[in-house]
Amino acid sequence: MPIIRLLQYEAFRPADVSVIIGAFESAVSVLRLTDRDDPETVERAAKKIIECARTGERDPIRLRSYAIRSL
Repeated sequence: MPIIRLLQYEAFRPADVSVIIGAFESAVSVLRLTDRDDPETVERAAKKIIECARTGERDPIRLRSYAIRSL
């Protein structure tokens, strides 16, 4: 899962990491993606969620929606 690898260099609290991972998993599910089907798109979704979380957003639905709209 690319989001774990990307989060290791970020400074989020553990509770925030849980929200971010949940939003990522939800986005991947809605988009019907898996790592092996389209790894580039999955990683882009992860990066978009992290990008949005850096602004302070912690609502998992908003994080997921941002990633989906961005793709």
